[in-house]
Amino acid sequence: MRIYYPKEHYDPQQRGALFPLLKAFIKASSFTDTQRMALYQLHSKDCAFVEFIEEAELVILPMSWNYYQKYKRMPQALKLLRAAQELNLPVWSWNAGDFGVKVPVYPHLTVFRMSGYASQQRIGHRGLPALIGDRFYQYLNKGTSQYLAYTSLPQVGFCGQAVASRRNAVKDVIKIGLRNTLSRLGLKADEPQALLSASHLRAQLLANLQQHPGVNCDFIVREQYRAGAKTAAEKEESTRVFYRNIRDNAYVLCVRGAGNFSVRFYECLMMGRIPIYVHTDGHLPLNDSIDWKKHVVWVDYADRAQLAEKLIAFHQALRPEEFVALQQSNRQLWESQLRMGGFFKQEYQKL
Repeated sequence: MRIYYPKEHYDPQQRGALFPLLKAFIKASSFTDTQRMALYQLHSKDCAFVEFIEEAELVILPMSWNYYQKYKRMPQALKLLRAAQELNLPVWSWNAGDFGVKVPVYPHLTVFRMSGYASQQRIGHRGLPALIGDRFYQYLNKGTSQYLAYTSLPQVGFCGQAVASRRNAVKDVIKIGLRNTLSRLGLKADEPQALLSASHLRAQLLANLQQHPGVNCDFIVREQYRAGAKTAAEKEESTRVFYRNIRDNAYVLCVRGAGNFSVRFYECLMMGRIPIYVHTDGHLPLNDSIDWKKHVVWVDYADRAQLAEKLIAFHQALRPEEFVALQQSNRQLWESQLRMGGFFKQEYQKL
């Protein structure tokens, strides 16, 4: 890849807003290729960064759109887009955060994002996986198989925040409505969101599964994110409990959070398990080349009342060897296409 990005855009004080691919290369001089391969699955030879835009095959907008909006640097971003447009060059950018901000439409502009709504068909917007670290071997049960054997009833796990209170759900919806009003009045850069309480939705879906006699449930329900962990020790313990819950259950309920995406979805694939994916109109990565319905229990939001029945039908359609093979396939999918190196190499091939 011959890539150009304007170095003067980079703000080291806001590294979290840096375009994900650039994080693998904008490093201290002591950072080695061995470390780069281990962390990002990329070699220094995979990308050639050029000094002038005319030499590039691909242009990257270095910081997130949220950053350019927040720090009033949109003119700087738009100047780069116009320069790339004049040369007919593709531009990669990203919309970060739970909600995403309003982004201009330009020819050849790709906006990678986890948030947003697929049915809005925003030109150039594509799904971005949560780029998480590999914890597969860290949480294995020593001396046991990496993958779970078939059981007569589907075994479902969940560890996270879910609040059944209708009062809290109303508060969530009012808060979203106020934010949407400010957005539509041009007083807020965030994109409008669906009027939906994610924590209440999770609670409803967990109850649906728990009430069905044909499903075995292993749920750890929290009223606060990460059980309200504040200290490093508390956070470490909540992480351990979270991943062990995924490890011990073949199926894991994956539902959107405040933003319209689920990091748990990718954590489940990384652990070689099978997501129960409740589709709330979100963007999934590489959806033009990955047949997602072969990897997950797919439940459209409109069909959420039949969640347990759809899970049982999916499970009963698998032979024991297919059940194990699906877990292996999900792990392989994450390793090859949903980590940073594999994902961006796939996207680059589509240019």
